[in-house]
Amino acid sequence: MYLYLYSETYKTNNIMLTTTISDFRKDIKQYLDRVTENFETLIINRGKDSGVVIMSLDEYNSLNATYHELSSKTNEKRLDSAIEKLKTGSSFQKDLLEL
Repeated sequence: MYLYLYSETYKTNNIMLTTTISDFRKDIKQYLDRVTENFETLIINRGKDSGVVIMSLDEYNSLNATYHELSSKTNEKRLDSAIEKLKTGSSFQKDLLEL
């Protein structure tokens, strides 16, 4: 479900900024604020076929968690099955027992 939530959020907020290193230096605070507040990804071009990507820590952690969840085929199949159940409405809710 975490993967599903991440992928759905990413699909709707698929915003990517690009800038040059010179412009980034001039407005570093503005760029970093946009990245952290709006879940935007910033690409700083550094020449032909060269660049740097900046993303928020939350976005980075989400990507790492997704990578970890998909690192095993068993986990990937389990997650795909859960996502399909959510999409088709065939999932169910269980109450947690209090100890």
